[in-house]
Amino acid sequence: MSVFAFPVRVYWEDTDAGGVVFYANYLKFFERARTEWLRAAGVGQQQLREDTGTMFVVAEVSTRYLSAARLDDMLSITVQIEEQGAASMVIAQEAWRGDTLLAQGRIRIGCVQAETLKPCRIPKQVLQAIAR
Repeated sequence: MSVFAFPVRVYWEDTDAGGVVFYANYLKFFERARTEWLRAAGVGQQQLREDTGTMFVVAEVSTRYLSAARLDDMLSITVQIEEQGAASMVIAQEAWRGDTLLAQGRIRIGCVQAETLKPCRIPKQVLQAIAR
């Protein structure tokens, strides 16, 4: 499957007192990239909720930090499906500064009914959109 990349600039709010990106902010970068990946495939998350009553939630995260990003760095955050099931998928994500890999994430997202938060199948239109 293809790799989606989303650009992210590092701002003051992303860093700690030393000007280095605070480790938890990589999860925010990964979240933004997944949202834009879905949007680029034609799946707006608010519209998905309104049309199908479903939404995605993060069920599991594993992150490996390799090098530091700093204030004003321009990053590329990648998104690639690693595994796909009926109700969840595992997304492999990476944060790059040029040719330097900074962080790797493996995020399991699950599809749930928005009202009850009970697991459900990923809607067909989502599966079709991300398969393109």
